[in-house]
Amino acid sequence: MILEVDKLRIHYSTRDGVARAVDGASFTVPEGRIVGLVGESGCGKTTAVRAIMGVLAENGRQAGGRVVFKGQAMDEATTRKLRWRDIAYVPQSAMSSLDPVYTVGAQLVEVMTKRGNHSRASARARSVELFDLVGLNERRLADYPHQFSGGMRQRAAIAMALALEPSLLLADEPVTALDVIVQRQILDVLRSLQQRLHLSMVLVTHDISVVAYLCDEVVVMYAGQVVESGPVRDVLARPRHPYTMGLRNAFPDLLSDALELVPIAGSPPDLREPLSGCRFVPRCPFAQPACGIDAAMSGNGDHRSACRRDSEADTLRTAALDPRTWQRSSSFAMS
Repeated sequence: MILEVDKLRIHYSTRDGVARAVDGASFTVPEGRIVGLVGESGCGKTTAVRAIMGVLAENGRQAGGRVVFKGQAMDEATTRKLRWRDIAYVPQSAMSSLDPVYTVGAQLVEVMTKRGNHSRASARARSVELFDLVGLNERRLADYPHQFSGGMRQRAAIAMALALEPSLLLADEPVTALDVIVQRQILDVLRSLQQRLHLSMVLVTHDISVVAYLCDEVVVMYAGQVVESGPVRDVLARPRHPYTMGLRNAFPDLLSDALELVPIAGSPPDLREPLSGCRFVPRCPFAQPACGIDAAMSGNGDHRSACRRDSEADTLRTAALDPRTWQRSSSFAMS
């Protein structure tokens, strides 16, 4: 494994108390694979990758757990050394990550001379290589970020992340703000780069279809915790946690005769409140009294879920396909 996240806990201090944005999350990234980190907004996906990169907001702190990169436990000093050289980050909004008053080429050169000890000549030559790698013409190195389209800016951000030849790339919703055609192009660029450079990658997204198209493994997060993980084909074809079943129902399937998309009623819990047991209980139509106690990850082989009814997954999966199942609230949660 190139990356191991073990019981990671990230807390944010707010006016209304401590928000436990990531609360005991564990997952791994195999070398040379793309792992999708998926879940609703606010589930802790972005916080988890920002913690790995060591770029949390000022009011955030690591309250527990550990991150291990290539067998080495990460602390603040280690993370600072590895940032950009071994672990690189592609933000959700490329426009906010690019300085509007400098050309894109100048920003690439600065990254390589300041962080990678390149000479200016070798940095310029490397910039041309990087633009070619992500499908941009080298003439655009002289342009400013506002002269790029959204897709071009995202490609430039990817080029900047690859400047120092990292082995792990963290991509935070890299296609969310793009139209579907450009999304496909960027995802194809990422897959091509992963294969050509043997990159390992963590892709943060709320879009199940992006995970299905690009990723090898998937980690499903809910309310700061990992509720299911495993190979993409297994998890999406045979989900074992009711939350994953609900996510799958909420996205269109071109191979299915079903015309109705079924939303998951309700909202995730307030992470500033003390929580116990399965956090999906208030929205889960399959909840039982035993769900009030935390469930450890379990399952067969690499496909695991944190559901106390995991052994009944086949039956629950069939029931979950019926839209009427999701129209009733959890009787346990309301009792």
